Formats: sequence, C-alpha cells, structure tokens
Amino acid sequence: MDIKGNAEVLFSKLENFFKTETVVGDPIRIDDITLVPFITVTFGCGTGGGEGNNSGKKDEGAGSGLGAGAKIVPNAVLVIKDEMVQMIPINNNRGNIDKLIELVPGIIEKFDKKRKAKKEKKENQE
Repeated sequence: MDIKGNAEVLFSKLENFFKTETVVGDPIRIDDITLVPFITVTFGCGTGGGEGNNSGKKDEGAGSGLGAGAKIVPNAVLVIKDEMVQMIPINNNRGNIDKLIELVPGIIEKFDKKRKAKKEKKENQE
C-alpha cells in the first residue's frame, strides 16, 4: 500500500476513535452521585515511503510506512450529587486530588450497601 493509502486507512479509522465520549467520558452513576470524567486526547502521526532500486532484482523495490501515537490524560471530574454540581480539576494541585479522595469513602459505602442488598435479595429468593 502506498503512503496515500496508508494515510487514508489511518484517518478513516480515527473517525471511530475521536467522538464525544473520547473527551467527555460515560457518566458513572452510584446511587445519587454521578461522576463524569473529562480527558484530553493528544494524537500524532507520521508517514514515509521510498522507491528503492529498480535494477530488476527481486528483493528491491518500493516501500512505505506509517506510525501513530496517542496520549490520553484525565483533566477533571464533574461531580453531581442531588442539587450540587462541582467540577474538580485533576492536576498537580494536591487540594483537588484530596477533594476526590474525600468522596471515595461515601462511594465505597454506597457500593457496599448495594452489594449487601443484592446478597440479601438473593438469599430471600432462595
């Protein structure tokens, strides 16, 4: 495949990758708390090709190549609880990470309650 063909294949596949859910993640619902992740996607690609030697030898000839890379970084989390809506940036600021960590015990407790309720429901059905 030539350079143009390689690039066309790459960019046609990228259409499926870059969509709204790539930047704004799927909401995560835990009882009355909804978490919506926001991320940054950085993408780069390069392509090259060569003609080789046309001396008629079997192992010589044209060639091409394509390389690509992506970096995905979480930027923030939108926290929705009842009537409260809060955007918590995720960066090197320790205070923001602490805010997220403060939410963890409540989230774990809700998971625990749901797990116990499912277990009790299953036991009651048996």
